[in-house]
Amino acid sequence: QVHLEEFGGGLVQAGGSLRLSCVASGLSSGTYAMGWFRQAPGKEREFVAAINWNGRGTLSADSVKGRFTISRDNAKNTVYLQMNSLKPEDTAVYYCAARGTGGTSYYQQAYFSWGQGTQVTVSS
Repeated sequence: QVHLEEFGGGLVQAGGSLRLSCVASGLSSGTYAMGWFRQAPGKEREFVAAINWNGRGTLSADSVKGRFTISRDNAKNTVYLQMNSLKPEDTAVYYCAARGTGGTSYYQQAYFSWGQGTQVTVSS
């Protein structure tokens, strides 16, 4: 059974940084693409970033390009989301997700397993 758990959320001032981690168990993370999504209050869940199985291919939403970086350490079964220059509009619950294949995708339906989420709050 696949289990994903996110860490690293919290409260930060605008302009600050946070690093989220997602630890995967029950799968060989080196064969799966991984993604980060977020859901703000009253809004639909949206794509943030994704990384392919070996870490050499990434996708990012336009809203976070140049500020957020996704990476992975397959030896630790962990995916990271480094978030810099945070803005109040980045406030959301952040979820990591695993795909059944090694390639990246923007689409939530492409991911088969999800974590419980971690809250990120950016104050102005």
